[in-house]
Amino acid sequence: MQTRLRILAAAALAVGCLSTAAQAQTPPNGRLLASNCFQCHGTNGKGPGFDRLAGKSASEIYNELREFQSGKEGDGIMARHAMGFTDAQLRSLSGWLATQR
Repeated sequence: MQTRLRILAAAALAVGCLSTAAQAQTPPNGRLLASNCFQCHGTNGKGPGFDRLAGKSASEIYNELREFQSGKEGDGIMARHAMGFTDAQLRSLSGWLATQR
């Protein structure tokens, strides 16, 4: 009985450690969404040859994305990308990119 109790305690401790490690590795809000932008803008908004997003305000980035989403900027690749995000995701993505310098 004691051996079984020790095994259960060790398993519970291991699960608790894994849970804590997973929480510690959670990326900042918007960071994972930025991975969709990496090829043109980089995940930090400093991609080669395209509009630099790093350093722009969150509201400026958000408004630009909303314009793409609405179709005002045509139906190019940015419009298609923007249409794939919810409003909350656009805000999160804009916030992340605005923190990049």
